[in-house]
This record gives sequence, C-alpha cells and structure tokens, in this order.
Amino acid sequence: MIQTALREIRRGTAEIIDEARLETLLKNWFEKKETYTVKAGFDPTAPDLHLGHTVLLQKLAAFQKFGGHIQFLIGDFTAQIGDPTGKSETRKKLLPAQIQENAQSYKTQVFKILDPEKTTVVFNADWINPLGAAGMLELTTTYNVARMLERDDFDKRHKAGISISISEFLYPLLQGYDSVHLKSDVEIGGTDQKFNLLMGRHLQRVYEIGKEQSVLMMPILEGLDGVQKMSKSLGNYIAVADEPNEMFGKILSISDILMWRYYELLSTKSLDEIEALKVGVENGTLHPKKVKEALALEITARFHSEEAALGAQTEFERVHAQSEIPSEMDEFTTEAPIWIAKALVDCALSPSTSQARREIKQGSVKIDQNKLSDEQYQLEAGEYILQVGKRKFARLKVTQ
Repeated sequence: MIQTALREIRRGTAEIIDEARLETLLKNWFEKKETYTVKAGFDPTAPDLHLGHTVLLQKLAAFQKFGGHIQFLIGDFTAQIGDPTGKSETRKKLLPAQIQENAQSYKTQVFKILDPEKTTVVFNADWINPLGAAGMLELTTTYNVARMLERDDFDKRHKAGISISISEFLYPLLQGYDSVHLKSDVEIGGTDQKFNLLMGRHLQRVYEIGKEQSVLMMPILEGLDGVQKMSKSLGNYIAVADEPNEMFGKILSISDILMWRYYELLSTKSLDEIEALKVGVENGTLHPKKVKEALALEITARFHSEEAALGAQTEFERVHAQSEIPSEMDEFTTEAPIWIAKALVDCALSPSTSQARREIKQGSVKIDQNKLSDEQYQLEAGEYILQVGKRKFARLKVTQ
C-alpha cells in the first residue's frame, strides 16, 4: 500500500526533496493512522484560478487519500508584497480590499477539488502581523544578502541594474516562516518556487521546531498553445470559473500531444488507465478526439456538473461538427454606423482593434457565418451574428 501511495504522489512530479521523510509519513499513516500536514500557499493576486493552479490542488487531493491534512494557505499578507519569482521588476502593491475579495473567491473554488473535512484554510496575516518589528528584524538575520542574490531572478536583475526592493527579499523569508508557524510536514509548489520552498526547510532548522518539511515540486502546466505556461496575461488559460461550453471547447482545442500532459497532471484516472488509453490511440483502436472528449467531460464535470458537461459536449458538436451557431450567446447594442474592428472589441470578441484587424486578415472573422476580408467594413443598422474563430460568438443589434 505504501508503494501504491508513493506512486500516486510521485505522479507528474518534477522533484521531491527528502522522499525518505515522505515515505515515513505514509508508513505512519498506514500502520498507525497518524495524519500529517501538507502546506500549499496561494497569493490571492487575481480573483480566479485556472487549470494551471489546479495541478497543485490535484496533488493535494492525492495526499488527502493517504492521510494528509491540507494547510491551504492564502497569502493575504505576502500578496501585499507580491512573489518576485520570475519577475523582472517589482510588482504593484494590491489594495487590502482586492486581496480579501480574491481570497474569498479562492475559498469557493478550491473545494471543487479538495475535501473540506481534510482541509484547513489559513491566512498568513494572522501570524505575520503579530511578529511586529522585533520579530521581523529577527527573521531578517536568518539569511544573508549574498545568498539571496544567488537566486536566479534576483541575480539577473542585480546584474542588469534593475531595482530590487527590500520587501522582495522579505518574501521568501515570510513564505518560509509560514512553514515554521504551521509546523508543516510537507510543502508543495511549482518548480519555479524551489528557492522559496527550500527556505521553509532552512527556517524550520533555524527556529528548531523539531522537523524539516519534505518538498514536492510540480511542473508548470503549459497553456492552450502548448508552449508557454498557462497564464491569464498570455490569454492561453482555462479558468476554473469558465462557463461549461467555454471550458469544454478550450480543452478540445489542445493538441493531441498536450492532451497526455493534461491527463497526467489534471485527470483523476489512474496511471494504468491513462497508459491503456495511450496504447489504444497508438494501435488505432481509440480515436484521439474521443479520448480528448473524455478528458474535457471529466474536467468540465468537476467544476460544474455531469449534466452541464454533457450539455457542453452536445452544444460543441452542434456548433462545430455541424457548423451551426450556438443556441445562446451574449447580446450587445450599438448605433450605426460602426467599424467592424470596434464592434468586435465592444462585443468582447477581440482585445483590441489592432488584434481584430489581424483576425480579419487571417480569415478568422465571420458575419452571419460569412467570412469577412474587409478590415474597414462598416456595419449599418440591423442585427448581426459576429464570430471570431470557432468558439467566440456575439449577437449585435445596430440601431439607426
């Protein structure tokens, strides 16, 4: 049983530090029913989570199956600094009201994956604020500037003469101190978090809490393009809050190669089940599209319902396989005449008029299912169905 649990916990991981301790925790669970704590921190810097974030949530859910009690840490204090990981400049400070609003949104989303009975939601302002000036000063003595500048992103900025604020040096110390306060047995995070995760082990030693957490790192999930990491700013993301039709369609848009990556990191199917699907695709007994549809159904049902997922599948087939328009779409009203590029922006189908013009040139824009090639086209009074690509539709009423 221990080896079965380890196999599931190792699944998709990029690196595990102190796996021996992890094995001991599992052994104590199976033999003595001793639970252990697994920490994962999320700074509420945006109101919604995307599937890239749920890679960690899926791993936390796996730990819950094998005796782990999750410490779901919302970094309401550290979000005021902003994690400097991978950043080329100091992040803008968020307002407390924004942080609290985002934090509440996180709490409603994570329990679509995690078992609330085996999860404690904690906020790090609860123990960082009471540290006070003396406690914060003591924390800064646990690490030196030279070691901090060994961190890759700090090193690059320092050599390039780009400003690094003192608060950014504090960020990894504060994340590490979270592990001291919580006495975490395991901490998980992305591979880009290695420096911060190891800080937790370091500070647990310094503060002599009697343990050093194991560290488990997950790879960064690629976005819809299959190249860059999933990111809202890059527009290649699938949000947990996406509507069922949108979520289902986005998952079906990924490549056949990327599909297996998503299966490994996001699906609840066992490794043996996924391997059987791969064999079926390779020998021709299973079509890749059907396997991808099964993944889209699973993920959409997880965040909505099985009924909503099946409805999304039916709608997708109706719209795309039969080249029909969706039964429901957002409706907008404007006055005539209106430039088509501006209309696409006003209907939230394109982020900018320049992007809209590029999409028209690429043949991605249709009006009433007829492809448009004139990027200067003016819409007169009437009702139109505007379309960009295969999934974006809007109904526009243009008044006189």
